[in-house]
Amino acid sequence: MRGQYALLRLLLAGFMLYVAWPFIPQGTTFLAQLFWGGWLIFFLLVIGANSASLLQMIQLPIMEQKKERQRKTYNH
Repeated sequence: MRGQYALLRLLLAGFMLYVAWPFIPQGTTFLAQLFWGGWLIFFLLVIGANSASLLQMIQLPIMEQKKERQRKTYNH
């Protein structure tokens, strides 16, 4: 249950990259290159944070901690 949301976020980020990839080379102006560079950096941050969460290297987000606590109390 711990990695369910992280895995879904990774899949969503991968899908967004899949959709955006054909448009990245079309950015020829400086502003377009700046946008796509920032977008790719943000993508890498999302992938890194969710991978760390999936590998249990960082604590779960607050929302997921609450759900895990509720699940544990209902099971006992």
